[in-house]
Amino acid sequence: MEIEKKLKDARVNAGLTQEQLAEKIMVSRQTISNWENGKSLPDIVSIIKLSDLYQISLDDLLKGDKKMREKIEKDVKDARDNKRLILTTVILLFVAVIIYLVSTFVGGAFYDFCAEAIQWIILGIGIAFAVTYMSQKD
Repeated sequence: MEIEKKLKDARVNAGLTQEQLAEKIMVSRQTISNWENGKSLPDIVSIIKLSDLYQISLDDLLKGDKKMREKIEKDVKDARDNKRLILTTVILLFVAVIIYLVSTFVGGAFYDFCAEAIQWIILGIGIAFAVTYMSQKD
């Protein structure tokens, strides 16, 4: 059975409307409707909340649904990518601040160079975030 059918059956068996369920797990009613109609899939946090609410094991809820397994795998990959990107950004910013501070003591052409380079570093970080965000939307 596919996840959307399991979710709808579990909600109906629990005697909840989409609105009531949405309030309990803190999402919109439209989100519940999209899950139940197969237009979108819940994230892992919502799946855990639903499992707890309906007292259904995660294994029973997810087993046999290829789309849901693929979504969870994609979410995990995206989380790892985001973690790497954030760590890289922090390191780059730290290095940029250190270089900038050193350049203020040295002064002259080195300071001018560093002031320009920091702008490019910040632009690069912004582009990296944008590319990562756009690739995760697919």
